[in-house]
Amino acid sequence: MRKSKRFIALALVATFGLVAAACNDDDDDGTAEPSDDTTAVTEAPGDTTAPGDTTAPGEALNVGIAFDTGGRGDGTFNDSAARGADKAADELGVTVDELEATTAEDRGPNLETLTSNGDNPVIAIGFAFSTDLATVAAANPDTSYAVVDGFVPDAPPNITHLGFAEQEGSFLVGAAAALKTESDHIGFIGGQEGALIKRFEAGYVAGAKYINPDIVVEVQYLGPDGDNTAWTSPDEAKQIANGWYADGVDIIYTAAGGSGAGTIEAAVESDAWAIGVDSDQYGTATPEQQAHILTSMLKRVDTAVYEVIKAYQDGTLEGGFVTYNLAVDGVGYSTSGGYLDDIVDQLEEIKAAIIAGDITPPSE
Repeated sequence: MRKSKRFIALALVATFGLVAAACNDDDDDGTAEPSDDTTAVTEAPGDTTAPGDTTAPGEALNVGIAFDTGGRGDGTFNDSAARGADKAADELGVTVDELEATTAEDRGPNLETLTSNGDNPVIAIGFAFSTDLATVAAANPDTSYAVVDGFVPDAPPNITHLGFAEQEGSFLVGAAAALKTESDHIGFIGGQEGALIKRFEAGYVAGAKYINPDIVVEVQYLGPDGDNTAWTSPDEAKQIANGWYADGVDIIYTAAGGSGAGTIEAAVESDAWAIGVDSDQYGTATPEQQAHILTSMLKRVDTAVYEVIKAYQDGTLEGGFVTYNLAVDGVGYSTSGGYLDDIVDQLEEIKAAIIAGDITPPSE
């Protein structure tokens, strides 16, 4: 049975007497990258056992999950993380404590709340936690932390960075779009215009042009780096998508968290295709929407979250950097609905070439 509980952030802050730390602008959060290396490898500085990793193998844990804006139920990024936590609860017997950041100012206090609750490890879901995590982890060396997509310069050894080769999975759905389009005119809608989502864009455009160098790819973002509303603006995404579909675009890939729901709505209204992101969005769509979701770029945040929890429980969590790429099925594409059945062989050939190093999707 899944064991989890969701905290009410304000009540817990009062209970623990926490003082909210001031957040820096998100413009500085996670935009730096340790490298463009997409090899799945863990590099642990110094001691190979993360501080605070005193749990006996197999012992039950209280795990903290700090969701970013949108939280559980966003249908994409946060939901993928939630699936990993749920799997850990079901299979490893852990208890999961969850907090959602509804504003940027919630991130630091939420990390502090989970830490004060005794949760260990604490996993931050999203690059925007990076600045606050640096402060909280340094102040709590006996707690192990992980951050999805984030980067903490000169990180202490109790932080594990979980990165993904989004450009590789996006290259494949870009190739799929180019193979399935009837107008040679496709689109990409991004959330925040920062380094992370630029990897989605770069891979998608490159994959499409790998198939058809003359294809036209429209690109637009919902907000600048640091604009939290970019992840929760389905109406704006729908407006952009409707305009493009009216102009002849027939496939749009959206990497913008919960905002992507607007693109799917527009695809239904325009009898066009949408491409989902992070999770297989076909699985949570209505039957009417499923008929218009060509594929989804899969980003296995669920795998990363589960593996961090299991490694901590087993006493093998090392800290450092882990990158999830095509070679380890850390990214990929969905085939739900059967809409790619006629081109799967071509996509698998491209996938094999990427894994072999014969194709290197760009990250910017």
